[in-house]
Amino acid sequence: MAKWFAGVLVVVLVLLQYRMWLSDDGVSETLRLAQAVESQKTTNDGLRERNAQLAAEVADLKDGFTALEERARSELGMIAPDETFYQVVPRVAQTVAPATAPAPSATAAPARSAQR
Repeated sequence: MAKWFAGVLVVVLVLLQYRMWLSDDGVSETLRLAQAVESQKTTNDGLRERNAQLAAEVADLKDGFTALEERARSELGMIAPDETFYQVVPRVAQTVAPATAPAPSATAAPARSAQR
């Protein structure tokens, strides 16, 4: 009876080991999930930092006029009453034909060289 019971225990142990190491729910799935958790933690850290920046911007917009004025200047072109606005417009390059000697016309007599 003891041999039979030991044999059953060995078979159960082999089946459990197979399931743990080789099945889809085993160690490979655990490693894949650990990698997914690390990737999600990295993503969450980036989003947490972004949220902190946005929260600081919202608090600044609620409390101070500096950020609000900066936004109005950049997005709406605001100019304060005591300021002077100067707009610098770049010159448009004019294409002027270079001054060159006129091309010889077809009616002009060709110059003859004296040969002796």
